[in-house]
Amino acid sequence: METRKRSVTKAIIWNLLGLTTMSVVGYVATGSAAVGGKLALVNTALGFALYLIYERVWSAIRWGRHV
Repeated sequence: METRKRSVTKAIIWNLLGLTTMSVVGYVATGSAAVGGKLALVNTALGFALYLIYERVWSAIRWGRHV
């Protein structure tokens, strides 16, 4: 089982990558850095929360693990 600190660290790094990607996609799609940035921030906040929940749920599932 992985620690909460590890789960949070992984989620932060993953979401920084997503924030960067979504900022570029938002800018390309809208032509506005401000709108693209806002879209990226909303996406990152939702993604962060859902990723943490997802990781914690999977950490509790024993299926597929070698002990």
